[in-house]
Amino acid sequence: MPTPKNSTPKRRVIVDYKNVTQDILGLFADRYPYGYDDMDIVKFQNAQGATVRAVPIETMDTKYLVKVSVEMDRKIEAFMDDEDDEDLDLGDDAALDTPEDDLDD
Repeated sequence: MPTPKNSTPKRRVIVDYKNVTQDILGLFADRYPYGYDDMDIVKFQNAQGATVRAVPIETMDTKYLVKVSVEMDRKIEAFMDDEDDEDLDLGDDAALDTPEDDLDD
């Protein structure tokens, strides 16, 4: 699909698990909340001729290819576990701050 003449093309970034940021992990978790499967993975040859497996993620200004590997899977899983723990913590705190009804009335 051609880009309109007055818009700037999106940046294209390949991200390895060693360089992945919390923001990209958040995008990844939002895009693939239940994980990714083989249909989500794109494969390409890098400059050294090795096959690279990556999952695409797109923002308003950038197209990311996040390299997938066992290490990346572990990092995503840890991020999502931390996110789940934060949700549980918020739920527990909210329960503590809510006044209880007086049942003795």
